[in-house]
Amino acid sequence: MRLLEAAKKVVAVEVDNRMVEILHTRVSESGLREKLTIICKDALKADFPDFDLVVANIPYGISSPLVAKLVFGGYSFRGATLLLQKEFATRLLANPGDSEFNRLAVNVKLVADVEHVMNVSKKDFVPIPKVDSSVVKIRLKTEIPDVNLNEWWAFTKTCFGKKNKTLGATFRQKKKVAELLNLSKLTSVDGDVVQRECCNESDDGEDECNISGTDVNLFKEKLVGILRTAGLEDKRPSKLSNDELMYLLSLFNQAGIWFRDQDKPRDINAAFAGL
Repeated sequence: MRLLEAAKKVVAVEVDNRMVEILHTRVSESGLREKLTIICKDALKADFPDFDLVVANIPYGISSPLVAKLVFGGYSFRGATLLLQKEFATRLLANPGDSEFNRLAVNVKLVADVEHVMNVSKKDFVPIPKVDSSVVKIRLKTEIPDVNLNEWWAFTKTCFGKKNKTLGATFRQKKKVAELLNLSKLTSVDGDVVQRECCNESDDGEDECNISGTDVNLFKEKLVGILRTAGLEDKRPSKLSNDELMYLLSLFNQAGIWFRDQDKPRDINAAFAGL
């Protein structure tokens, strides 16, 4: 109701029909009905019309995918003021070197600036929830790095799988080496070409390839060699800036090493699941 008093137009997205009915009644009594459009759908599945500002008390269970939808969904807006669980907001605001720095912050900071506005005690709500909250403001950056988002999301997932491990340790894991070799259709190791074998899909949906131990070892040497070239073999991802991570990704891609099947469509929800 406060937004209707201040704005030229308000579009409300609400999945609960009961809340929509209550809002309809309040607005009809206020004389502000012409200013309001209600989309009664799941916010993660709804198509948003053009908008200038976002103001939302986000359900904590969908904070990550909804933030991802706003910043990576192709929208153009001045700012988003969001009430979030304090723990989630702390992770979103974290910077390289902070103990909380994580893949969520890395991905969002690629395209947006995040500002802490205020903390909100759980005692300010009725009924009282179990956690405190924070208000943050998100603004899209005017200049966004030229990077393949599918690759970036998959790459940061690999790097931050164990964020306190060094990159050298992460990229020496046999399972990870085999997975990346599987994704590389054609790779060159010291002049020797390793051709991708015919793959079969396993019961869990993952590709299984007939990759020899020699191929895996050669490919591991290639991965570690790129880390050394970048001077990042002994670095932990939680200490690295986005510029350093993008530089490393560019070296991998230039060497024909990919982190995601390039033929698959972009899936923001899958990229941010569990964050």
